[in-house]
Amino acid sequence: MKITLLTGKTFDFAQALGFEIKVTRSPLARKLTLRIDAKERIPALTIPKYCTNKKAVEFVRAHQTWIVESLSKIPSLRSFENGETISLFGKEYQINHQPQARRGEYIKSGILYVSGEKEFLHRRVKDFIKKKAADEFYKRSVRLADKIDCKVCDVCIKDTKSRWGSCSSRCNINYNWRIALAPSFVINYLITHEVSHLLHQDHSSDFWDTVQALCPRYKEGREWLKEHGRELYQYR
Repeated sequence: MKITLLTGKTFDFAQALGFEIKVTRSPLARKLTLRIDAKERIPALTIPKYCTNKKAVEFVRAHQTWIVESLSKIPSLRSFENGETISLFGKEYQINHQPQARRGEYIKSGILYVSGEKEFLHRRVKDFIKKKAADEFYKRSVRLADKIDCKVCDVCIKDTKSRWGSCSSRCNINYNWRIALAPSFVINYLITHEVSHLLHQDHSSDFWDTVQALCPRYKEGREWLKEHGRELYQYR
């Protein structure tokens, strides 16, 4: 990570430290802070405005053991595999890879059939989920929005690194494709959360009242994402 100094020169933290690191120099920060970006799987450093690069490097080096231990605790990335059982919109399906078949991807009797060569299995399953999610989440969002007299203009499925969903002032809703792998009550909560933003573009008490009215189990869904969300992000 290179930071441009006031002199126009750059300082390469990755080169100075010997490993990749995300660096942010913030005028609002009061002290050096270090955390682990689990999505990008690298440490993240925030530097106060008047802190020197030398002091920042020394700070990171002093916490290098903590960084190594923390990174080792991040679950390894996963790919969809033949024979694996996955949850899709709250129902379980077993992946059945048929390399010689020419029918693409389809579901029948609790089995997700996938054709094509083995090296493309993960991508084909992922693309299938994203395609189904676009249709399923759109229908659910529109249905829910009707209950609060709101309109959904469009629904997009994204491959975001940190957000489960978002709703714009133009009534467009984005969903992370991985949420399709969560339990039904979690999916219901997230869709309710984003649809409620059509009525309230904030997280005020009125917003949460709307969420609760549409999804009484919303707290369970929110807690599940906090506790198990990183498991969904294992899928690359």
